[in-house]
Amino acid sequence: MILRWEAPGPYVVAFSSRIGGVSEGRYASLNLGLRTDDEPERVQENRRLLCAEVGADPERLALNRQVHGTVVRRARAGDRNEHADGLWTDEPGIPILAMSADCLPIVLARLTAARSAPALAVLHVGWRGLADGVVASGVEALGGRVAAVIGPGIGPCCYEVGPEVAARFDEDLVAGRTLDLWTAAERALGEAGVDDVERTDICTSCNPDLYFSHRRDRGITGRQGVIGLVA
Repeated sequence: MILRWEAPGPYVVAFSSRIGGVSEGRYASLNLGLRTDDEPERVQENRRLLCAEVGADPERLALNRQVHGTVVRRARAGDRNEHADGLWTDEPGIPILAMSADCLPIVLARLTAARSAPALAVLHVGWRGLADGVVASGVEALGGRVAAVIGPGIGPCCYEVGPEVAARFDEDLVAGRTLDLWTAAERALGEAGVDDVERTDICTSCNPDLYFSHRRDRGITGRQGVIGLVA
């Protein structure tokens, strides 16, 4: 199952689920993460399948070694080993991928109605990166007016955090021991100047048949993601 975002511009954006790949067992079936115990050949085939879904060249796929930080870097075709949590590009035909398994995949698209050149960013957003400013880094990297979509991630129904994490967010985002990461991300986007924000509000932990979840599966799980490109 693929969720597509009808981004406002010449963009192709798709959020993957765990369905439609070749991996087996706890990684069944569209696991995109090499930093798991899945067979690397299967992961590479899953990435090829996802690229095919959006009409992209898998050899040009760019992704990061994600570290829960705030760095958003310009994508280079085929580059996959930099430590960062965001990628952006204004070059047509470079597919960019951010992976997640409870953290939020967020896409930023530069609005082209004001004669701005197309540019797209994908972000991997957990609580730490969100609190430290990865969303603002992504918006700044694109520049101009930006629209955003927040993809599937762990919801306020399931995301329990300790007091040290809760203290880094507005009080109204915490209910008991649970944090509303969805609304926290939407708020951060607004504070960064993004008025056009869409949300999927799909909890990865609540949907084991559709999504991998690091929390639910106690760390032994795959990775879904969001892939995008400037068409």
